Amino acid sequence: MKVTIIGSGYVGLVTGACLAEQGNNVFCLDLDPKKIEILNSGGVPIYEPGLKEMIERNRAAGRLQFSTDIAASVAHGDVQFIAVGTPPDEDGSADLQYVVAAARNIGRHMSTAKVIVDKSTVPVGTADKVSAAITEELGKRSLPAELCSVVSNPEFLKEGAAVEDFMRPDRIVIGTENTPAGLRAKEQMRKLYAPFNRHHERTYYMDVKSAELTKYAANAMLATRISFMNELANLADLVGADIEAVRQGIGSDSRIGFGFLYPGTGYGGSCFPKDVSALSKTAKEHGRDLKILDAVEAVNEIQKYVLVEKIEKRFGKDLSKMKFAIWGLAFKPNTDDMREAPSRVIIQELVKRGATVIAHDPVAMPEAKHCLELDFQGNPEGLKRVSMVADPMTALDGCDALVIVTEWKAFRSPDFDAVMQKLKHAIIFDGRNLYEPASMQELGIEYHGIGRHN
Repeated sequence: MKVTIIGSGYVGLVTGACLAEQGNNVFCLDLDPKKIEILNSGGVPIYEPGLKEMIERNRAAGRLQFSTDIAASVAHGDVQFIAVGTPPDEDGSADLQYVVAAARNIGRHMSTAKVIVDKSTVPVGTADKVSAAITEELGKRSLPAELCSVVSNPEFLKEGAAVEDFMRPDRIVIGTENTPAGLRAKEQMRKLYAPFNRHHERTYYMDVKSAELTKYAANAMLATRISFMNELANLADLVGADIEAVRQGIGSDSRIGFGFLYPGTGYGGSCFPKDVSALSKTAKEHGRDLKILDAVEAVNEIQKYVLVEKIEKRFGKDLSKMKFAIWGLAFKPNTDDMREAPSRVIIQELVKRGATVIAHDPVAMPEAKHCLELDFQGNPEGLKRVSMVADPMTALDGCDALVIVTEWKAFRSPDFDAVMQKLKHAIIFDGRNLYEPASMQELGIEYHGIGRHN
């Protein structure tokens, strides 16, 4: 099939590359000429395991192309995926200006029937706005509204495992309307996703609004589990319990399971923060408060400060003349995504207390440098106290303690003898509970986890 992907960001690139991998002819559009130049020169503007190799393979086979040509993109695809950003607006709602702009561009240039697929994460009712924008543009050229059918097909991709998630999905959600055009769109989507359903049916068909809500509900549920465990971990610290034992005790219940029950420094990234906020905003627009989600957001913001509070409790409020090594900057491993990353809050708070920070991340340091420059605007002296090094062990040299923020695999089994030799004090603040407190005690390391009890 001929497919157009509008937006060559995280979701768009993964979707385009994976559909091309299945033999489709894919045209990826982006209005940022720098991004298209990077892609056409063999680069990839984001880090995602396996994505670069897949893009190279399908470009070489002629199944994947990148361009800024809007008219050519609309002419190319019978199926048009809208995969542009939906950043949070000032009031927490999803900003749909890029989605609507993409829809209008489709309406201005299409002349034959198209299936328009909302792949971006959008609030309930967005398909109606997309349909209205396209219909309005078609009307200006006296073309019938029936030429387009809008489908909701939300993505369920985990950063760091997105290619695997797309190629072997646990579910495919497709929302269509029960109209002749909607039924035709459903059949086209069935054909497009047929290779992913070869061994068993993974597709859930539903109405458009239910599909739109499903995406937000999924992310809100996962975010809720994270905040719930962080609340329990903080309580475990106070009462002397071990949250790891608690996690195993409740996770063994088949009704609960083990997924997303790991306490830490709070969630971040491009999805959970904005999606929880947008869902809460949608409810408020309909006169209802989602009290659980409001609490999830509040707990998550507080959790980003927990490690700093532990450091302050150990060393005092004045951290001047002290130096801390930070392992991990990205909001999660296997990505360079720094959006809403807890490391940004932790670094700012340590510097605010006078500390110097030496940081290392296997992938995210270029993006982290850019983000921290924005975070420290107006405080150039503070930014000077933050540096990054290419080797995690080098970051430890002369530091008063090690602070672990992201659970990269490379941090799980370090040479602890070398760690102790390089640090001024054998102290670890572990924001991801990578190590066992008893093992650290045996080594002579003072260990501070999240809800861990020796």
